[in-house]
Amino acid sequence: MYRQLAASKWVAGRLCSRLNLSFIFQEYLARQQKTCTYNERKHSNCVHDQRMLWTDHTCLKRQILGKGIPWKNALCLPLCLTCNSLIRTYHTKSYPVLNGSIQPIHRHVFESNLRNSMVCAERYSELMEQVIQGGGEKAILRHTQRNKKLLVRDRLQLLLDKGEILELSPFAGLGMPYGDIPAAGCLTGVGKISDVWCVFIANDATIKGGTAYPITVKKQLRAQDIAIQNGLPCIYLVDSGGAFLPLQVAVVCGSCTAGGAYIPTMAEETVMVDRIGTIFLAGPPLVKAATGEDVSPEELGGATLHAKISGCIDHFAATEEEAYECVRNIIATLNFDLPSNKISDFEEPAYAPDELNGLAPRDYAHTLNVKLVLSRLIDGSRFLEFKALYGTTLVTGFAQIKGHLVGIVANNGELTHNASLKGSHFVQLCDQRDIPIIFVQNTRPNVTVAGTLSKAEDVTNQLKAQGTMISAVACATVPKITIIIGGCYGGESFPMCGRSFDPNFLFLWPNARIGLVGPSYNPEIQKSDGEIQDETQLKIMKETLENESSAFHSSSRVWDDGIILPKDTRMVIGHCLNIIKQKPRPHSQPEKHAVLRM
Repeated sequence: MYRQLAASKWVAGRLCSRLNLSFIFQEYLARQQKTCTYNERKHSNCVHDQRMLWTDHTCLKRQILGKGIPWKNALCLPLCLTCNSLIRTYHTKSYPVLNGSIQPIHRHVFESNLRNSMVCAERYSELMEQVIQGGGEKAILRHTQRNKKLLVRDRLQLLLDKGEILELSPFAGLGMPYGDIPAAGCLTGVGKISDVWCVFIANDATIKGGTAYPITVKKQLRAQDIAIQNGLPCIYLVDSGGAFLPLQVAVVCGSCTAGGAYIPTMAEETVMVDRIGTIFLAGPPLVKAATGEDVSPEELGGATLHAKISGCIDHFAATEEEAYECVRNIIATLNFDLPSNKISDFEEPAYAPDELNGLAPRDYAHTLNVKLVLSRLIDGSRFLEFKALYGTTLVTGFAQIKGHLVGIVANNGELTHNASLKGSHFVQLCDQRDIPIIFVQNTRPNVTVAGTLSKAEDVTNQLKAQGTMISAVACATVPKITIIIGGCYGGESFPMCGRSFDPNFLFLWPNARIGLVGPSYNPEIQKSDGEIQDETQLKIMKETLENESSAFHSSSRVWDDGIILPKDTRMVIGHCLNIIKQKPRPHSQPEKHAVLRM
């Protein structure tokens, strides 16, 4: 034991005393006590497993630990002491600090962006209020007073741990051809249940009785994709007249008729609430019409019937509160290998996140340096830039967000030939080192036209380089998170991990625009065909493009995982990184290939 404590002290000494020594001892003693408490029932003497202290990068060994020390033979530490993370935290705090000051010459652009962001934020608040209201006051009264059911958000409060909740696609279903369907008739997201991150899919019966529309199915399928991609359990709160095929754990807290009946019967475990939940393919009215027999919903498919006779459910609950407590206990039996501790020792950005509203571009012409955005997202505004002088229209480098080491790829102009090769190199580095990548996307809205032979050759080389970066992004196996802060246009959105490349999460700022081209370039494309276009037709087409390229239109079609306010970006990315961290890593890493530099 003395040798182990001395080893920890030696590590702190090698870090030139700039790392708080008491932090190492507190971390070590806390984990030692936890391990001993677990093992003392089996062993009279608590003996820890031993392993060599090592680092992932040779540069850390040289700069911190020194070349001349026989490192592997000099020191052994207990497995429960994660010295790698301590050394990494220390080292990243030595990264250069970005200059996030807004220059007076850019003040007018900042103020113009700020005014546009305020308009977008008002629109965001209006739509969010509409989503929270669900099916309206009458439907809520009928749901709570006549049917004696809890509202869907109250159900989630009983089910989920207090703390971090990441709701997905809240604006889905608004402005659809068949009318407004707030939240697409169901709530989806990621939250913790018994300290385990889980995807939840909960029907809102105040919206059209929980009926599943096409957009409802699309939203639920996206939630399932996130659960599969990140290795998360999936929880269903079913109160619907029809639905689709399911996954893991279901709670029948309302009607499950026709297609909705397949969800609880195909889940791994099902909990059903007495007097509220029902499961049948056809309800009492159809039974009456077909056979002339009068039967009550409880007799036809109530909780007592399915618990005692059919065996379709596994747990009988007298109340909704009891049902959600039962689900929490079920999740506790999933035997997940959870991360040891939540990261809490990190710096806040050196610049105020509220200033991001003035950095959200109202259009591509009002774009400021993307480093101003990064300085308000990353820990301590510290950023280790990669190839800072090469391909400057793409910013790449390493940073920490909420204590998680990440690689950042951010647009800072046109994705040129050199910028694309730089991005390809950096993405491969992150994949080799198993570092998640954050893509900050703001691509240009115009279309490149090759008017001369030399220009055509330049465009060809640029497209080849972009294809190289697309290949690197598509083949990267590390988690990817995309934040669209401005434009998401044309072919340049592909190498920046657009939705076609299935990032783990994709979010938009309210000012974001999505399309093949921007509305202002529409007349140019039409006239290039050589035909004379009617001005009225061009005007209508431009207005349509303006409306359908907005972030709210995109989110209503579930082309993304939701709209987030700029000031909440750091918090949302932190949630996503915590969720990704829960997925178990394979014991044997896949074979790594050489990095193609150029």
